[in-house]
Amino acid sequence: MLNNRKNKPIYSVIAIIVFLGIWQVSSMLVANDLFLPSAIDVATSFIKSFVNPIGRETMPIHIISSLYRVLVGFSLSLFVGILLGVGMGFSKTIESIFYPIFEFIRPIPPLAWIPMSIIWFGLSDMSKFFIIFLGSFSFVTLNTYEGTKNVDKELIGAALMLGASKTQVFFKVVLPASVPDIFAGIQIGVTSAWSSVVGAEMVRSDNGVGWIIVRGMNKGDTIQIMVGMLAIGLVGFLLVQLTSFIERRLLVWNNKN
Repeated sequence: MLNNRKNKPIYSVIAIIVFLGIWQVSSMLVANDLFLPSAIDVATSFIKSFVNPIGRETMPIHIISSLYRVLVGFSLSLFVGILLGVGMGFSKTIESIFYPIFEFIRPIPPLAWIPMSIIWFGLSDMSKFFIIFLGSFSFVTLNTYEGTKNVDKELIGAALMLGASKTQVFFKVVLPASVPDIFAGIQIGVTSAWSSVVGAEMVRSDNGVGWIIVRGMNKGDTIQIMVGMLAIGLVGFLLVQLTSFIERRLLVWNNKN
């Protein structure tokens, strides 16, 4: 088991090298940059984008602009999702009121809300925040709800028998026991919010990694499209690592390793 853990990074590096090799060879066989640009050309353009602007901004500014939108939209989903999830899990009344509405809205993809977001919020950043909010809201809410609802009833009963009030039971028993599930929802939600940035930045943007992809599509520039995809993939990977790191530090007692 220990050797497998030590070898895991090596396997990952080998897999990436093999993938890039297959990509490069395939692009040479296809010999059509519009259909499949080479991995070297995409990597070169990506590196150059940190100095040479795409549109009016360089890549770091595009990434920061997208991260700002994701931060606002995801923070809203975090606040509303945890509040609603805990409420539905802890109160039968709140569950009976909101759960059917939540289940009705949940299957609707964020992109389907773009026309309504423009009607409601115009072409401002509010419409982008709304799309990103919807991209992560259901994951945070559902995991929080399941975590709260599945707290061991014997623990709750024991706390009540010892004289704890419902408020004390909630803060001392239910909420701590739900935290691992809440963090699972946060991890899925933050990656989903970041993925939603492409749809969000279709709504009249002039910067952001999603905008890079849309601009490349409009220009028929496959390399630019893949540069935007590469930026989304790398930043998304870093966000997952960051949330995992925070979870390990805050939930030491729940660390399976």
